Amino acid sequence: MGKPILYGMEISTVVRSVLMVAKAIDLDIEYREIDLFAGDHLKEEYLKMNPQHTIPTLDDNGEYLWESHAIAPYLVEKYAKDDSLFPKNDIRKRARINQRLHFDNGVLYGLCIRGIVMPVYTQNKSTISPETIDDVNKAYVHMEKFLEKDLYLVGDSLTIADLACGASISALFEFVPADPAKYPKLLAWFERIKALPYYKEANEKGNIAYIKMVRDLMAKGKQ
Repeated sequence: MGKPILYGMEISTVVRSVLMVAKAIDLDIEYREIDLFAGDHLKEEYLKMNPQHTIPTLDDNGEYLWESHAIAPYLVEKYAKDDSLFPKNDIRKRARINQRLHFDNGVLYGLCIRGIVMPVYTQNKSTISPETIDDVNKAYVHMEKFLEKDLYLVGDSLTIADLACGASISALFEFVPADPAKYPKLLAWFERIKALPYYKEANEKGNIAYIKMVRDLMAKGKQ
């Protein structure tokens, strides 16, 4: 049996969240970088794996799965040595983890990150709209509340929810910095995420490239 293969672009927050999960569970995966800008995701061989032609896509010995928030729990349940990142027998905690994953997908990524980058990609915008900045700050308010009594997003131990949201927040903080006076718990939580031994390798490098790409496009939009 071969090792799982993950297809993606390192600049993508959702790809990086899966890379962090793989590192967290010490899973040896083969990572294959594809180029969406060159249309790699529209090639026949990719569409056979993922007809929605999105990233990331996982090839687990011929079983295909896409959507990072589905891949992360799958990897933990199949390959992790323990279930601390996504507990098998704690229904309430699993439900809360799933809620945070949906929050990441729908709010941090779907509303906030896309609200920043899509106008840059499609309309040559050079600034972030006040409405999007407001959306991001509302998301920060929610996360501050999530962390009101806990060190992590679901309790006092790391879960896949922290890794998913951590990848998104690493990008959002670059575009819309969090006010320390308003969001001290959120900022302290992110420091804990950055201190993870695999954070730099699995997330920071790709995030730096992502921020540079978007800012370069913003600069072109000003010309």
